[in-house]
Amino acid sequence: MIMKPIAALFEAGAALRAQIKDARGTAAIEAALTCMGLLIFLFGIIEFGFAMWLQSALDYSVAEAARCASVNTTLCDTKSKIESYAASQSGFGFAPSVFTAATPSTVPAASCGNPASPNYYQVSASYPLALPIPTMSVSVTLSAQSCFPS
Repeated sequence: MIMKPIAALFEAGAALRAQIKDARGTAAIEAALTCMGLLIFLFGIIEFGFAMWLQSALDYSVAEAARCASVNTTLCDTKSKIESYAASQSGFGFAPSVFTAATPSTVPAASCGNPASPNYYQVSASYPLALPIPTMSVSVTLSAQSCFPS
């Protein structure tokens, strides 16, 4: 009587060992795990490239706006026009509120790197970039600043 339950245990163990030794489908599971890591890496590279492009757009637009404020006083004669001009030059469609313009009377001399000549137009930008990472909330602030002599 005691032999039947023990025999049933051995048969169940043999069936379990057969399942463990079965290697069918392991390649598909390995490929899925590898592809998942590669896709996360690929999309990370894409997001990093997008952030670098946005930084370049900010750098270009603040430099052009500071230059416009100094050279083209009919187009960029007020702070709001300078900020709007910077937004239009970005190529991304930043809002004018991202940019801050300062006229020579309000720019501290040391902030533009030349304390001997304090007459500079200064344009700066600050843009919060939210990174789309699942289950995490990551944000980076991109910033740029440019000065141009008046």
